[in-house]
Amino acid sequence: MKVEVKIDPNLSRPRAVLYAPAATPDVLALAERLRKEEGTSSFPAFRENEAVPIPLGDILRFFADGKGVSCQTEKGTFAVRQRLYELEEEFAGTRFVRVSNSEIVNLDRVTALDLSLTGTIRMTLAGGAATAYASRRYVKKIKEAVGL
Repeated sequence: MKVEVKIDPNLSRPRAVLYAPAATPDVLALAERLRKEEGTSSFPAFRENEAVPIPLGDILRFFADGKGVSCQTEKGTFAVRQRLYELEEEFAGTRFVRVSNSEIVNLDRVTALDLSLTGTIRMTLAGGAATAYASRRYVKKIKEAVGL
């Protein structure tokens, strides 16, 4: 296996991309190990001007609110200093998927998908803490990411 490391000062956190001729068990196992490693890293969020490191695996969703962007966990909601488009670029290729113009959801924390609504998907997030609705333009992208 050939391994390359490229340094890009424009990135805020490491990003791994696997290129393989086929989805072999070894490639899938390596990808899963990398995803688990990602879940142990933390993301800086803020509550009352205090920085709080939140493990990525604990984040349910990022969403736009009246004041800016927030992230929600089962333990509460925290302010985030990035914009949604910046978060979408940062988490490209991960299990964080844009589901509407105002929301990015962690697919690993989705416990149920309701496809009965015409043209949209209702997602129930872990712990019943939140519900997200995918807009029509993102439905195809979400179905591909989930494997439907």
